[in-house]
Amino acid sequence: MCSIMGYLGSAITAEQFTEGFQETVSRGPDMTRLRQEGDALFGFHRLAIMGLTPEGMQPFALDGDMLVCNGEIYGFRPIREELKRQGYSFASDSDCEILLPLYQLHGVSMFAMLDAEFALILYDHKTKSLVAARDPIGIRPLYYGYDSEGSIVFASEAKNLVGLCEKVSPFPPGHYYQDGRFVCYRDMTQVARVVTDDLDVICKNIHDKLVSGIEKRLDADAPLGFLLSGGLDSSLVCAVAAKLLKKPIRTFAIGMSTDAIDLKYAKEVADYIHSDHREIIITKDDVLAILPEVIHILGTYDITTIRASIGMYLICKAIHETTDVRVLLTGEISDELFGYKYTDFAPSAEAFQEEAAKRIRELHMYDVLRADRCISANSLEARVPFGDLDFVEYVMSIDPQKKLNTYNKGKYLLRRAFEGDYLPQNILMREKAAFSDAVGHSMVNYLKEAAEEQYTDEEFERLSAKYTHARPFTKESLWYREIFERFYPEQAEMIVDFWMPNKSWEGCNVNDPSARVLSNYGASGE
Repeated sequence: MCSIMGYLGSAITAEQFTEGFQETVSRGPDMTRLRQEGDALFGFHRLAIMGLTPEGMQPFALDGDMLVCNGEIYGFRPIREELKRQGYSFASDSDCEILLPLYQLHGVSMFAMLDAEFALILYDHKTKSLVAARDPIGIRPLYYGYDSEGSIVFASEAKNLVGLCEKVSPFPPGHYYQDGRFVCYRDMTQVARVVTDDLDVICKNIHDKLVSGIEKRLDADAPLGFLLSGGLDSSLVCAVAAKLLKKPIRTFAIGMSTDAIDLKYAKEVADYIHSDHREIIITKDDVLAILPEVIHILGTYDITTIRASIGMYLICKAIHETTDVRVLLTGEISDELFGYKYTDFAPSAEAFQEEAAKRIRELHMYDVLRADRCISANSLEARVPFGDLDFVEYVMSIDPQKKLNTYNKGKYLLRRAFEGDYLPQNILMREKAAFSDAVGHSMVNYLKEAAEEQYTDEEFERLSAKYTHARPFTKESLWYREIFERFYPEQAEMIVDFWMPNKSWEGCNVNDPSARVLSNYGASGE
């Protein structure tokens, strides 16, 4: 990951800008640079992944324009060669160096051309204005706010802007900002043509597109690692990568010292694909001690996100402190596309599709936020193959009737697509256990017990009542919210609501986000 920040105005001093920018130095510990063009001030913290030489350091400048980008631009080499033929020259092997020439040639229409996960800020010297944009899934973070005079300021994380802006908001994925307006350039939930092919054709396309998405994310000039939970999604990423690289990959798994569900499955996968595997074991004390830091890192009060982030943060911390790995591939975004345990209760194919679209639109506030913050806070880069734009677009276009769980097996299409020798059959067909539960049921139990000790029933009622947006509904949710407010006062609207099953569906009106409370959880946690 890297960290970016950009501002064009006079109400925020360079000293205040720098102080806010330092909040995210862990995203880019290799080098920091501030640069000014005209009245625009940009900052960049670098984590060198592509083009490791000093020439790849940002901000980039070209003919008075200036740009900072946190991103990976896939397939950038052919684009760079074409730009060279048009007279542009390049000082580095950085993928992001192609962006200013592309903007000078195509303007804001370039954003729809990119196969990338990115957030960027650009100063256009001709119009003396800022342009900003974010990838269509929101895998790379970007926030904005306004100074006391109404000038906009952009940054990688909310913590950069707290104190500089009265209200901080997430930059909408798939949009660009220009001339005071946010314009949607690509909506991943819009389906141009419904795919009604038979299952063999659909599953072959799912297979081929996911393999392609994984392959392009193996391109890095820094060492790769893989998070392996033992669940279907991360196991598939690891198995495919091992086949593509034709050498042992480095895999990492985490679990509680008492009842980690997934460690045994992760080891089974690691043995099957012959990976260099490592287990990280955590305790109750580790979980409770790290909670405030995790909430500060995340910038959320959402129960699911926080529970799942504790294990993810601690495994990334261990990877950062004890290995040379700089890039981690993960299994996020599969559930939003193919279904959760609760989407088995979808009353219709149309309802399933609407729920998938909602989850994709909101991903940047939940699972994607979790992966980004836990990994980047430990000076690593996240890559998310299930978020490949071509893959997401295709799965969203599949006839939702075929995605419903009419097969008595969740995420059946994905499982069927990878039948063969990728994974042991019991892993391929194993039902999902929520990551926070799979680290160990005891972890969630410890958090709930500690929350109960924080407040009496009367205190819970009184303290919860003061929140109008996303009002806490359990002592655990109140505990998280009060910690959040210490770090991000009056910024709760950055998160639209709690991640919960669709309570309007029969069987989903529950008071805890864990799939453990659903009637169809069954053997998922075993």
